[in-house]
Amino acid sequence: MSFKSLNKNSTSGIDNKTWYDYNQELENRLPKLLSDFKSGKYKAPPVRRVYINKGKKGKRPLGIPTIEDKILQESVRRVLNPIYENDFKDFSYGFRKGHSAHQAIDFMFKEVSFKGLHNIIDADITNFFGTINHGILREFLDLRVKDGVIRKMLDKWLKAGIFENGQLSYPSEGTPQGGVISPLLANIYLHHVLDKWFSEEIQPLLSGKSFIVRYADDFVLGFENAVDTKRVMNVLSKRFKKFDLELHPDKTKLVNLSSKRKGGDRSFDFLGFTHFLGKSRKAFKILKRKTSKKKLNVALDKILNFIKVNRNSKLKELIAKINVRLRGHYNYYGITFNSKGINSYFEQVKRILQKWLNRRGGRPTWNWERFSRLIKEWMPLLKPKIYHSYQSAKPI
Repeated sequence: MSFKSLNKNSTSGIDNKTWYDYNQELENRLPKLLSDFKSGKYKAPPVRRVYINKGKKGKRPLGIPTIEDKILQESVRRVLNPIYENDFKDFSYGFRKGHSAHQAIDFMFKEVSFKGLHNIIDADITNFFGTINHGILREFLDLRVKDGVIRKMLDKWLKAGIFENGQLSYPSEGTPQGGVISPLLANIYLHHVLDKWFSEEIQPLLSGKSFIVRYADDFVLGFENAVDTKRVMNVLSKRFKKFDLELHPDKTKLVNLSSKRKGGDRSFDFLGFTHFLGKSRKAFKILKRKTSKKKLNVALDKILNFIKVNRNSKLKELIAKINVRLRGHYNYYGITFNSKGINSYFEQVKRILQKWLNRRGGRPTWNWERFSRLIKEWMPLLKPKIYHSYQSAKPI
């Protein structure tokens, strides 16, 4: 059931109703919701726009639908998903069941390491979710979605207003991040704009081997030779412009992983990691990775603010909550080749914790020796651990 699958602790929409509030009215509301949906009477309410931090300075807009709207979006998503799963390419990993960021990274590792595809186009789409052209998206949907009720509902979601700072607006483009249906619509858009185009039209024309890997709106293209790389780079912006999308001029770049020092970019960021060419134990060139500097700083800022605000909590409770955050960090960044990255995070968290424990009031009582006993013996901090170790990604 769509309602039961929703996040019970998600933020409420413009009606301020939580999952638990709606659950109290479920038996009365669901029949009417289904009836209104089938008859076309249902009106998509505006989404409530909030902003979440993106790095130290930037913020990312999120559109929060009402619980009732989420139920319908999830129901429609479940109908459309099997249709598009037959169409989506294997190298598309974002927001798909059975696909993950770690699988995307492992796929890219194999392509670069085993096939020698060291010429990279590291691309960045400017404000992708906010600039999706509604008319073009409808044309893409026309190809596969024929059900009139579902198409009308999709149109209503695209036209739904955005409520922000007491003002209601109706954007003519974009699909708000945060909606249940938005990731699927975004995948459909880029499937046609990028995935089919590159794999079916461009790759057959190239002189050497190549690959594409995409996770939502983040993608990387790799090539065996530099000539192909430059040819694709020359047409990539034109391709995106044709569909009202723009590649960020400063963040889209050519990378030669094999270039010598001062010979240009030799690394790139993808899915929170900086990827670079290194050597295996047998001296083979392979793609390695480490936590990107940007993501490491963001993670440290978050835990610093948490410890600062909660430093006067009971010590046992504080460390238990820090361990939850450490486990979350290791669970994503604890991946083959990134031992140094998660160890660096752990060491800096220790220093942050000691600093703020000594600011709990009174004179400092946690010298390094006593603090070390605390986090090793009395109330241990969770140590770094590699959670994702792929057989294919182990040094060859």
